[in-house]
Amino acid sequence: MPVASAAGGRRGPAGHPVRRIYCVGRNYVEHIREMKEGDERDAPFFFQKPTDAVVPDGGTVRYPAATEDFQYEGELVAAVGVSGENIPVDSALAHVSGFAAGLDLTRRDRQREAASSGRPWEAGKSFDQSAPLGTVTPVAEVPGSLLADGELSVWVNGELRQRCRFTQMIWNVPEIVANLSTQYRLEPGDLIYTGTPAGVGSLEPGDTVRVHITGLDDLTVSVV
Repeated sequence: MPVASAAGGRRGPAGHPVRRIYCVGRNYVEHIREMKEGDERDAPFFFQKPTDAVVPDGGTVRYPAATEDFQYEGELVAAVGVSGENIPVDSALAHVSGFAAGLDLTRRDRQREAASSGRPWEAGKSFDQSAPLGTVTPVAEVPGSLLADGELSVWVNGELRQRCRFTQMIWNVPEIVANLSTQYRLEPGDLIYTGTPAGVGSLEPGDTVRVHITGLDDLTVSVV
């Protein structure tokens, strides 16, 4: 779990600071279709998770209360290293200091209840241990082809459940950073979960989830 830093913030895996956690909704066409939601080309929208929701690689996640449909969503996470607002798309990557594998864990039944009644998603998305995060790899050590040719895959108990290339994103990482920066001033320690592809599904106690991303350290957590 994250621990308090000297500055009063939090630190996640390998001491990486965690200031805010932003998540992008509906950023892969096939995931939108499997959820039967919305316009495939809607502008990006964002929600947040609490900073103490981070669980490091090798950690355990308690099956959460108040749900009968606990689901995984594997994601690429961009870590902000340079502050800014109203950032142009063509310079957005200069504000990213690293990348990691992440999981946007979801109480799907609670999310659907909220969505159907026009209420915020917090009950479905922003709960304890809902943001597992792998080690953040500095940009200098990330393969240059990550965003152009990188791939994400998610395995549950050794079975492949999700796979995509990052070129399948509706809004790519520079566009996400630029858009988010028009709504919030981004600061070092902000994490941006960039959306999940098709193939989401339910988890049960005893399951192990592994997220693999080209050129990054794997993220593995177990459900108890």
